[in-house]
Amino acid sequence: MSPEAIPEPPPGYVLQPGRGAFTTHNGPYFHDPSVADEARQAFYALKRHCNGLGLIHGGMISAFLDGLLASAASRATDATAVTMHLSVDFLDMGRAGDWVMGEARVTRAARDVAFVEGRAHVRERDLARVSGLFKLMKRRP
Repeated sequence: MSPEAIPEPPPGYVLQPGRGAFTTHNGPYFHDPSVADEARQAFYALKRHCNGLGLIHGGMISAFLDGLLASAASRATDATAVTMHLSVDFLDMGRAGDWVMGEARVTRAARDVAFVEGRAHVRERDLARVSGLFKLMKRRP
């Protein structure tokens, strides 16, 4: 396999379509469509996702988690979720060749905001924990 080839995603995960240009450029991202009460996503860390030390760049993990939490807020509320605040605690390091998995769930939702928590991990070893506040906007028909 070439260094930039992506192996088959973990069982139950499929390519996530319909992402914006920034996320499409950073991806590809995969998701588990079978989960109803939270969002589950993954990406395969490529060399281009890493810093000069060969570790997954914190900006990559942050961008992944931002999209993951927004997806959880959107799924739970049927609204478009836009980031108002994001807090990331980095706990460990990942490397190229790792499948980075993420889960997020809404902890509280009001009429126009949602509070969401999540994590990114590799083989159940947490890379980061995250919490966020999202503005909920009605979807246009």
